[in-house]
Amino acid sequence: MSKRLTNNQKEEIIRNFNQGKNIDYLSNLLNCTKLTIIRNLKKYFGEKKYKEILEKNKSLNKSFSKKNTSKNATASSEVDEIYFKTNNNNEASNGNNFNEERISQNQFLEIAPLDYEIDNLPQKDLASIHISDVDLPNVVYMVVDKKIELTTKYLKEYPEWQFLSQDELNRKTIEIYFDLKLAKRYCNKEQKIIKVPNTNVFKLAAPQLLNKGISRIVGVDKLIAL
Repeated sequence: MSKRLTNNQKEEIIRNFNQGKNIDYLSNLLNCTKLTIIRNLKKYFGEKKYKEILEKNKSLNKSFSKKNTSKNATASSEVDEIYFKTNNNNEASNGNNFNEERISQNQFLEIAPLDYEIDNLPQKDLASIHISDVDLPNVVYMVVDKKIELTTKYLKEYPEWQFLSQDELNRKTIEIYFDLKLAKRYCNKEQKIIKVPNTNVFKLAAPQLLNKGISRIVGVDKLIAL
């Protein structure tokens, strides 16, 4: 099951995110998954505001990294210049030692780490958990169209799963919610919420769902394979 955060931890996530901290930093800070961080931020800010802050943080971190890199390059140039002037005066006595020492000096120049999110993360194909290994709550909720009892979406329509391979992203899914309030938040006027009082039905109906081309269930912080 996903890690449940305390109210103090949620406030810490919101405060740090507003201050420009990235998702990786928050995940390491609270020792929880990035999906947990993203879910709580989206729940607090909403999808649109979350994306705006995320883009602003990326721009700030990139600008900060470029500034640090520029400072290090200037410092390196100044060190080389001082080293050259100092050793140039002693070149006659030191012979070829000047070039060897200068090269050795440059080999140990410290470069500041880049502290910003990188979009091209390694793809993971084995991110799902088989339904037989998942302990679902007794009751879950589904958001469906009023005229269609079973609404499907492609996995690529979920931003939080974009790191998966293209084959995975082309899988059909259904989505379940563990909390009624969260389900209501994502339900529009053309949709309705249905209650599933016995989640064992998903295990029993797995063969029929697979026959319809549905092979994944999107839940809270996890991807369930049928």
